[in-house]
Amino acid sequence: MSNRFLVSAGALVACFCAAPRAGAWGCRGHQTVALIAEKHLTREAQQLVEKLLGANPIDPTLKRWCGNATRDLLADASTWPDDVRNERRNGPWHYVDIPRGKHKGSLEEYCGAEGCLTRAIEQQRAILKDSSAEGPKRAEAIRYLIHFVGDMHQPLHVINNGDNGGNCVPVKYLRREPLPNPEHPEREDYSPNLHQIWDTEIVERDMEVSSPHRYADELDEKFRAESAVWEAEGLHVENWAWEVHERAESEVYEAFARKIPVEPEAKPKSCSDNNHIGKRMFERHLTADEAYQRRAAKAVEVGLAQAGLRLAMILNEAAKTNP
Repeated sequence: MSNRFLVSAGALVACFCAAPRAGAWGCRGHQTVALIAEKHLTREAQQLVEKLLGANPIDPTLKRWCGNATRDLLADASTWPDDVRNERRNGPWHYVDIPRGKHKGSLEEYCGAEGCLTRAIEQQRAILKDSSAEGPKRAEAIRYLIHFVGDMHQPLHVINNGDNGGNCVPVKYLRREPLPNPEHPEREDYSPNLHQIWDTEIVERDMEVSSPHRYADELDEKFRAESAVWEAEGLHVENWAWEVHERAESEVYEAFARKIPVEPEAKPKSCSDNNHIGKRMFERHLTADEAYQRRAAKAVEVGLAQAGLRLAMILNEAAKTNP
């Protein structure tokens, strides 16, 4: 989705005019992934991460979307890629456009010239593992990896249905009716939309009053047995993407009472494209009610727990090559 115009983490209806962003799990969700990963780091990986991030801090003048609410190095690093994505023009690194209805196979055909999520993860892994690379570049690689592994486990970052990853699917979320963009109604984009609620609303509601630290503790304990299985499956980035893609099919699109059909492959520049995809989806009157929230929350919890464990696997493997 080279022109994907994602609603920012925590954005509300009134914020249609904000700059396009790709926040995936929102601030607290990304921080939760980082904090789960910390629990599974080897001593060598912990030392490597602390050394590189400590010696190469984030520019203190950089405007941080999520603020500086945490002193934890990994949690703070987890949201940095969203802070610099517009400046560096690497938005496509945050997702991979796997069309609905597709199944196993190479993801290269879905990775454009500007890159994609799976390719970016492999590139940053290579930089981190290269002990001859400059410290600032390796520190950035850690920040990208923390964020991108989180992005990968947000189902709408690995699927597309001709709808800009769900951004062109208006949804009534609980009692919130979808409203059109007041500044540009011709674009036919609405809030809330499917991508937005999976980015932020569902996970924030599941967390309720929990802090990222407490939520990380809860999820790590809840999925302790599953974590051993996930680790035993090994480090296979493309397999992870396909697994989450299947989750997007079943838990995002097919979970609605009124099914969303598979659209022809398209990458609309706005929701008025693809035969007015935004308007057509609005007219389906999709509702993410309490039953949808409960089902989605279970998928979110699995995704966050997997992302944290798998991030630790990547960092642990990198530390083995850097004694």
